[in-house]
Amino acid sequence: MFLYAILAFVNTSTSTFMKFIALPLFAFISFAVTVKAQSPGQTTISRWPGNKRGAVSITFDDGSVNQFKQALPILNKLNVKATFFIITGQIPGSKFAGKFIGRPVKTIIAETATTPTNSTNFYERAAAAGYLGLIGPLDYHYKAGSLIDAGKPTEAYKVIDELYQKVRNNDFKEGIQHNTEYLDAHGTTWADMRKYAAQGHEFGSHMVTHPRLAALDEANMLYEMQSSRLDILHELGPRYTFSAEGPFGTENERVMGYLHKVYPALRNRMPEPWLKEISRSNPANPGNTDKEYIQFQRGATTKTPMPMMKAWVDTTANKDNTWLVLTFHGVDGIGWEALTHEQLAEYFGYIKAADDKLWIATFGDVTRYMRERQSAKISASAGKAAITVNLSHPLDKNQYNLPLSLKTYIPANWKIVKMIQGKKTLKLLPVTDAGGSYVLYRAMSNTSPVKLSAM
Repeated sequence: MFLYAILAFVNTSTSTFMKFIALPLFAFISFAVTVKAQSPGQTTISRWPGNKRGAVSITFDDGSVNQFKQALPILNKLNVKATFFIITGQIPGSKFAGKFIGRPVKTIIAETATTPTNSTNFYERAAAAGYLGLIGPLDYHYKAGSLIDAGKPTEAYKVIDELYQKVRNNDFKEGIQHNTEYLDAHGTTWADMRKYAAQGHEFGSHMVTHPRLAALDEANMLYEMQSSRLDILHELGPRYTFSAEGPFGTENERVMGYLHKVYPALRNRMPEPWLKEISRSNPANPGNTDKEYIQFQRGATTKTPMPMMKAWVDTTANKDNTWLVLTFHGVDGIGWEALTHEQLAEYFGYIKAADDKLWIATFGDVTRYMRERQSAKISASAGKAAITVNLSHPLDKNQYNLPLSLKTYIPANWKIVKMIQGKKTLKLLPVTDAGGSYVLYRAMSNTSPVKLSAM
């Protein structure tokens, strides 16, 4: 039709056509992007709360003591909430400590003398490695697990064969060995964590002992996953059994199959049809995608320049579909790749300064919001005096209970809007865009309808 209009002008007269082409460019742009006015009651769910452009989650692994002594006060001063993935077996009062589930280790050791390690016995042997009562074998468990994670099972079998040969040769001293992450986490209690949780921070599982899950057999893998969850449930409550991170950021498919059955949200992997995942090991930046959301994971180490860390935030703020998930470990000399509290203060302050564009929230809450939004159903009806909006989703109401941000178009003559949902009443000021006048507000799903009316 646009082409026909041009031809009509040309056929009318040359002078008329010259006047036509002399029109300002914005006249054509305005013609091309005319937006249809929206009917009162038309309602959509904002991609992010408050109609912001992106989301940021700050996460810490291992629960090392300086995360709470040094980093957490910085977060609280900025009113920023973070997620802490904790190693539960080392916390005083935990019901579940590390242990090996299976046959007597002496039987396993004896078998290694005549039967080489293979796909049928590897997981039992690797799981038992840390529970032989010796100093040193745990290092072999970690090495073998890293090889399994890297897709090199044959090399992992050789590592376990070397381990048990040394065990049979009495090359190790007797004693109890814990991994570095487990030892660095000492110093924080469940009472401390209840206090931090009350401040709005999220706690998630990092397993009982921080093992290489990919090197465990089914019984020991499930013990690590389920026992950590039970201690968190008992000490902090069901809300904190939502999120987890398998140690070392494992993406092993066998591990993921088990872990997804225990925890609804994993930082390791979140396979959703509407989510593009960029893991920490993937150097790519968020690009164009046909998916609704992008999870952009980045891990800050001592080698990461501050300008690069800030660029991650800028990238997220300049898009409209990206969730930046940041991973930190040690703080002030305690923990892996420890950053200083001065570096964290500068960086967290930079993130906070962008909160007009970015929703800064825990890993669990961002996951909840996205899943609720993607599964929600809206129905709205507009009468002469009021608009009624119904909002529902089919997810577990005990875990998925965040309010969603709604945008509802209203009659142009409504100058102040009253919003009622159950016992909640708010006064809203309309905003105008190309579609007409609208209001933004937060509403709960699966409860009473939202009533909007003019005041």
